[in-house]
Amino acid sequence: MTEPVDPRVRTVVISPQTATQEPGLGRASLIRSAQQPPASTLPQAPKQRLLDRVREDLRLHRYSRRTEKAYVHWIRRYILFHGKRHPLDMGPEEVTQFLSSLATESKVSASTQNQALSALLFLYHDVLRVDLPWLDEVVRAKRPERLPVVLTAEEVARLLAQLRGVVRLMVALMYGSGLRLLECCRLRVKDADFARHQIMVRAYICRQTGQRRRHHLHESVVQREVKVAVRRAGIPKPASCHSLRHSFATHLLEDGYDIRTVQELLGHKDVSTTMIYTHVLNRGPAAVRSPFERLVTAVPSPLSVYTNIPDRALASTRSLLPGEKDRE
Repeated sequence: MTEPVDPRVRTVVISPQTATQEPGLGRASLIRSAQQPPASTLPQAPKQRLLDRVREDLRLHRYSRRTEKAYVHWIRRYILFHGKRHPLDMGPEEVTQFLSSLATESKVSASTQNQALSALLFLYHDVLRVDLPWLDEVVRAKRPERLPVVLTAEEVARLLAQLRGVVRLMVALMYGSGLRLLECCRLRVKDADFARHQIMVRAYICRQTGQRRRHHLHESVVQREVKVAVRRAGIPKPASCHSLRHSFATHLLEDGYDIRTVQELLGHKDVSTTMIYTHVLNRGPAAVRSPFERLVTAVPSPLSVYTNIPDRALASTRSLLPGEKDRE
């Protein structure tokens, strides 16, 4: 009885001479190779999605979780803006159109537009390995000139009086040392040198993800408590946690400390960033005294007659004023 022939198996007959010349070549090996499907039919690994590549490269460069989320958002928005075209099919012209629309149509701030630009530059340069030329024709969003919100020492005391526990300690640290909110949230006991009266600010890195972050207390808890405390303290300023850092720098300058020292304590790379606090102190052009102020100081105002004298003397003074005698 003849055994059924498997059509997937191809039997090859070789001569003894060929088998002698190739010791590793035999009938069994030839049959096994014939059973394998062609290379074109082998399952291929799915292509990695673009946004997954972006996330992987961001984590490889140890960007923070917040930056990763923001960059992915802007890259997705850029792709949707151009009808889901692949970024490799687009170039400087499409990037310019997208960034300009953010300023002209979406009315975003300058910092938001810069963040979107940084995300697209990372996409092309680090992920797609494509260098973009300088984008000269981008319509830039206007950066409003705003002074930082600074609390007085009395307002800081009122704010602290409305807080309790860990949040009160963190607010005192932010005002007393100029720490940013996230720097304060990541602070550890070993970072405080009580003997030298110093606090070491570190960029802690998560061992699992390689990102700079810790998980002791979420910053939104402190932000919410400070917002409520500002309202309860009756402070009529839009103060936030970062206002404590502004207040720290301003009060140091008021006490006569050198601006370079304040720059080092705040961790500013450029002294021009620290110079903003001189405007809060009314130094520079804002400190110029108007000549009208000297005039008012030298010549008493007629209104001072009513504001600076006792009520009992007011009746006798009325006779000196023009028109009083005619009205009587």
